[in-house]
Amino acid sequence: MSLEKFKLDGKTALVTGGSRGIGKSIALQLAAAGANVLLTYARSAEAAEEVVRQIQDTGRKALAVQADAVNYSEAEKVVAAAQEAFNGLDILVNNAGITRDTLIMRMTEQQWDEVIETNLKSVFNYSKAVIRPMMKARSGSIINISSVVGIAGNAGQTNYAASKAGIIGFSKSLAKEVASRNIRVNVIAPGYISTEMTGKLDENVLKSIEAQIPLKRAGDPEEVADAVVFLASGAASYLTGAVLNVDGGMAM
Repeated sequence: MSLEKFKLDGKTALVTGGSRGIGKSIALQLAAAGANVLLTYARSAEAAEEVVRQIQDTGRKALAVQADAVNYSEAEKVVAAAQEAFNGLDILVNNAGITRDTLIMRMTEQQWDEVIETNLKSVFNYSKAVIRPMMKARSGSIINISSVVGIAGNAGQTNYAASKAGIIGFSKSLAKEVASRNIRVNVIAPGYISTEMTGKLDENVLKSIEAQIPLKRAGDPEEVADAVVFLASGAASYLTGAVLNVDGGMAM
């Protein structure tokens, strides 16, 4: 097998929620594989511009755009900005997401709505916005970031689990709609990944979580990003509607 298939030279990628955590690693790894990258962010302008600088240091083009993930008209503007800046759009990574964890007896309607809208409606917004140009080009790769929680569930995360399970069903349905136009739609379901957020957990809690993982460790954001690069590349040209678990075996 030629390693050339893994390269993304000349491609353009859009990554939602690309300023930190897993999204940041995805943006950087796509650039390292050769893609120009537009990333969106909600509030962290400074962090987003730092990711842009790191990408530009590799010789690739990059742009950061502030956008509300739940607003469809903003998604349309972001897609248009990517096409204008980079003369096309080949890869979409729907990564934007939040948590509002609590038991359902304590969960407010607002906590439910915020998670469903940010995590699930954003996938609809950006997927719908890119479909027309991808269909016109008769090519494209959409990669949606779900979670092992969307597969196995987790107490205290009914809202998050519902949003992430919804992403899987959405992706499989969309994959069937657009396969004839050579547009592939796949899902990555990360498990417990070390990020700035998880780093704030108590050490005993971390050890308890890791003990439940068959590989006995948390994953790195780069390991999720590597899976994204694979699915975006020609090496995955016969994969669509797939769910790739990057979870150390948690969902087995």
